[in-house]
Amino acid sequence: MTEKPNEPSAGAAGDETPAPKPVGEPVRSPFDSPTEVFATASVKDEPTTPDLTKEVPRTDEELGLDPEVPLYSELKNSIPGAADSKATTPDPAAPTYAFASIPPAPTAPADSSRYRRDSRRGTLDLGLLLLRLIIGGTFIYHGLQKATGWFHGPGLDGIKTAMENGGWKHVDLSAPLLIAGELGGGILVVLGLATPLAAGAVLAVILDAWMWKQSMVPGFQYSAKGNSTEIESILAGIATVLILTGPGRLSFDRNRGWASRPYLGSLAALVAAIAAAILAYIYLHGGNPLTGIGPFD
Repeated sequence: MTEKPNEPSAGAAGDETPAPKPVGEPVRSPFDSPTEVFATASVKDEPTTPDLTKEVPRTDEELGLDPEVPLYSELKNSIPGAADSKATTPDPAAPTYAFASIPPAPTAPADSSRYRRDSRRGTLDLGLLLLRLIIGGTFIYHGLQKATGWFHGPGLDGIKTAMENGGWKHVDLSAPLLIAGELGGGILVVLGLATPLAAGAVLAVILDAWMWKQSMVPGFQYSAKGNSTEIESILAGIATVLILTGPGRLSFDRNRGWASRPYLGSLAALVAAIAAAILAYIYLHGGNPLTGIGPFD
């Protein structure tokens, strides 16, 4: 028998002999030339794949960038906060470039709410509150005297009789108007609500009272004994002041313009109150209340 050389079996343990290498072709890795490998694969497998054999662009011109765009180093003097802290003024020769940026949010304005207390007003609002309490309380007092008879007042029937004896006409209309002006206007003045109208109502009422007493006796009756118009003059003056100054911020009208900055509206309310008092006196009483005074003799 012919002896054959011993050949190790393929599954023998510890056999680490590598497979024979092809002759004439060096071993290559895909990482040696990836562009070539990808290009070869694209040509063989997918002809429609873009050709990747072109060189990768490396310059600004190849990338399509605008070479005229200035560099950041050239522009940092024109960018707020980017310049060196040692530089005092930017270089006038440096080019400028308009960057698209979002403008900063505007500074929130100071609180302009009318509820905000202005320290410059000092005690003005407190003084106006005291003024309203005095004049409003006075008219409420007289209104309750005429409406209910409280505080030793004449009551509704008593005021009708007194007005009729004093020359007033249509006492069924004039007496309720008098009570509404004193009581309703006084309450609104104290609250500081609809102040120009409320103060105008009490002003019209007190002007009619002044004209009534002034017409009883010829001559100026400001300090006349038994028929003085001094109190009526003072109340009319206070009501006028309240219309022109406003009720202040310690009132229900504190968010209205006339509360702290009255102007044309309050002036119109003053004129309307004076006109209403004159017309009411002419219609409900008649006669000239200035008889015997200076040129009205």
